[in-house]
Amino acid sequence: MVAMARFNYDDRRYEEFISGCLKGYSENKSLTTVILYDGEIVGTAGFNQLNWSNKTGQIGYWLSEDFQGKGIMTRVAKALTDYAFKELKLNKVEIRAAAENNKSRGIAERLGFMNEGCIRQAEWLYDHFVDHIVYGMLANEWNQQE
Repeated sequence: MVAMARFNYDDRRYEEFISGCLKGYSENKSLTTVILYDGEIVGTAGFNQLNWSNKTGQIGYWLSEDFQGKGIMTRVAKALTDYAFKELKLNKVEIRAAAENNKSRGIAERLGFMNEGCIRQAEWLYDHFVDHIVYGMLANEWNQQE
């Protein structure tokens, strides 16, 4: 049996999140996975959006605080980017992170994603709007890095 790290959701929010993940997957518009570390679910990661017309995907992720700083999410984002280009045959992958979220932004930067700009007040987070920094990687750029 897989243990689960402590998340800050009540049962209703879990159900909404899982329902949304299943709906997006069934419609081929998103793909959400869990992150396992030593047999424990410690986060989620995947493609929040898949746009097949434009061959783009948007990676999203969340990791329990207790497991941050171990390189887990960088490895996960790298694997998702590889999957996007090699298996899904996408042309572009984006990672969007809150401007103040240096840990999340660092993942995109370590993987060589290009800072493409800022979307102002892109997300309502907790009790206020936050700007998003958009990072992008093209398939040919990723292939040149390897």
